[in-house]
Amino acid sequence: MQADKKLFTPGPLTTTYSVKQAMLKDLGSRDDQFIQIIKNVQTKLIEIAVFCSFEGLPNDEYTVVLMQGSGTFGVESVFQTCTKLDESNVLVLENGAYGQRIEKICKLLSINHKVLRFPEDRAIDCDAVKSFLEKDNNYTHVAVIHGETTSGALNNVEKIGQLVKTHIPNSILIVDSMSAFGAVPVDIQKGFIDFLISSSNKCIQSVPGFSFVICSIKKLLSFKNNSRSLSLDLVDQYENMLKTNQFRFTPPTHSILAFKQALDELEQEGGPQKRYERYSNNHEIVRKGLLSIGFKELVPHEEQSKIINTFHYPNDENFNFEEFYKRLSDKGMVIYPGKMTKASCFRIGSIGALFAEDMHQLVQLIVQILRDMNVKIPIQY
Repeated sequence: MQADKKLFTPGPLTTTYSVKQAMLKDLGSRDDQFIQIIKNVQTKLIEIAVFCSFEGLPNDEYTVVLMQGSGTFGVESVFQTCTKLDESNVLVLENGAYGQRIEKICKLLSINHKVLRFPEDRAIDCDAVKSFLEKDNNYTHVAVIHGETTSGALNNVEKIGQLVKTHIPNSILIVDSMSAFGAVPVDIQKGFIDFLISSSNKCIQSVPGFSFVICSIKKLLSFKNNSRSLSLDLVDQYENMLKTNQFRFTPPTHSILAFKQALDELEQEGGPQKRYERYSNNHEIVRKGLLSIGFKELVPHEEQSKIINTFHYPNDENFNFEEFYKRLSDKGMVIYPGKMTKASCFRIGSIGALFAEDMHQLVQLIVQILRDMNVKIPIQY
């Protein structure tokens, strides 16, 4: 059987054989064993949130709601459920494609909103946020991306949350932590985060299939009977799970089984802190390797998330990204094209079941392929 390719991507990503193997089992969605697995998954997700919250996280004040679908389903479920058409006014802090996606959700749902835009090659400037909120704070909600996967920039959501709490104390803070939760530290209480959304196929290292929302129970229940969607009604999903430990509609059974195994493996690795150390080491190996041959990074080093890094295309007539990508893929290594609007770039992820030897092999292969393509080394700009 042909070996799987290594995915140097921010998710879906390379998973362990044991995570894949966990799906080789059929369970009924109403089966007692499956119900217990759902309870186990919810408990462990809260434990991760508690572990990352250095001041503690009261279990009786926060819950986790599982939602079928991709991470965007989870994000949209929060906006469908927890905003009010005639009353809500959302401030979107945007520095990339995923902030723009929240903007699009607000537009499609006819939610009043304003977008505070930042350069896509930098983390959000907290001083600029502070200055803005001092002059304009008529918002019921603030939304921000934790790790902006467009570029690899890491936004300081805790500091942003503190600024929001200071200037708009009764507002609701929504954090898309899709590519960060489970590895990158985030203190939900310290950052006054009301809704944090992530998904199964990112730092937990499982397969796609569902998202999850860690949220304040009080804030969630204040939006009971408010959703404009049946399937994305977050309150109804929560209340049904509270009563039955079941999904309202067909659950992603095999994805849940894989996720339980992935959570066990996260614990075996030493938890989020140890995993982030591995990701950071992976990130630095590729970073130093590509910088040593002349590549330029898009995002300043101190603002990088260690989840994915973005590099400028060489200014070389022999460099063609499609050919570069294909040659890497043919050798069993998959990277990501860029998603920037103003720069030609490619991206390399550091997460998933990848280790130092994988990163060294990738760097060596990149050098070899560039030479085969007659691209000048050191890289020219």
